[in-house]
This record gives sequence, C-alpha cells and structure tokens, in this order.
Amino acid sequence: MPAPTLQPLMSRRRLLAGTPGIAAALAMPAWISPVKAATSLRPTPSQTEGPFYPVQLPADSDHDLLVNGPLNYSRGQVAWIEGTVTDTRGTPVSGAVVEIWQCDENGRYHHPGDRGQADPAFQGFGRVAVGRDGSYRFRTMRPARYSGRTPHIHFKVRLDRHELLTTQLYVQGDPGNERDFLWRRLNDADRAAITVPFAPGDNGLRANFPIVVQA
Repeated sequence: MPAPTLQPLMSRRRLLAGTPGIAAALAMPAWISPVKAATSLRPTPSQTEGPFYPVQLPADSDHDLLVNGPLNYSRGQVAWIEGTVTDTRGTPVSGAVVEIWQCDENGRYHHPGDRGQADPAFQGFGRVAVGRDGSYRFRTMRPARYSGRTPHIHFKVRLDRHELLTTQLYVQGDPGNERDFLWRRLNDADRAAITVPFAPGDNGLRANFPIVVQA
C-alpha cells in the first residue's frame, strides 16, 4: 500500500497562514482567547447635574478653585484631585475638557438659585483640558456637605460641543454617604467607581478619580 501523502495537510496550513485573522489566532498562545484579548473598561456611571451648574461661568475658571482672581480661599482642607479621561478601550480622549463645581465650606454655591451667599474667595468652578495622556488635575478643597446631601463634587466631561458625562464624586468613608439619596441608589460597582479616598499627601489631601466615557 503506498504511504499517505502530507501534501493536502501542508497546503491547508499554508492557506490558513495566509489568512490574516486566522494566522494571528494560530500564532497566539493556546491560553489566550482572541475574544478575551480585547479589553473593555466599564464606563463611569452618570449622575444628575443638580440645580447649581453655573448660570454664568466665573472670569477665573482655571484648575485652582482656591484662588479666585486676587482672593485666596483658606477654609476647608486643601485637596488635589487628579485622574485620566479614557474611552472604554483605555485610549486617552484627546481634546476632552473636564469641569468641576462644588459648594464652599458653608455649603453655598455661586448660583442665583442658592439662597445663601457663597464666599467670593472660593472660585467654586474649574475647567481644564486633558493632557495628551488623558490626564487632568484640580486644586480645590475636600467637598463640604450642605443641607440634605453628603459631601460631593460635580463633574462634567465635554468633547467639542458634545457632553460625554455628568457625574458626582464622593468621599470614601464619609458618614453622610449612607444617608444620601443619590449615593444609596447606586449599586456596589457604581459606588466604587465614583467614591474615592481623600488621602493625606504633599500640600494637602490627594484623590485619584479615573473617568471612563463612551467616546
């Protein structure tokens, strides 16, 4: 009986190797699945904008909320808040702008709808463009509570004229969280995504808040 030929098998392997998608799968180690090789980050949960987004943006709208023109705000605990803005693939969102706004230490916003008078030394609103690596940074204070709410900072992310995300940042371990109606509505995963520690660091507290958007 003649010996079996290997030509059909070799030809089939050459055919598979010549197909880009299949060739990549063949070259991939057996313990890596082609489907699992692509990562997808969980988007940061959105939350309500609230009633106090500025009607008119302040003339001083930079990253430092503790300096408002010639005035310096000295109340509260200084806090540096930083992070990155990426899409669900982990790619920095080039051109994105991050905005934050919050009340002063007395619980007052720079907004005509707030019944009190906000401290003029507290900027109350800040806006920065992210870096090429998606990074952003603000100098502000640890958020203060006001009537009916736990301490929080409002965040908004824009790209050109598109609003990508509006959410709120909470302080990990603050006793007011469990009583806050918006925080309680979140599931465990969403709470973990927007509730971060404000830890002691150089020149004030430090909070790292990575933001993932659908872009």
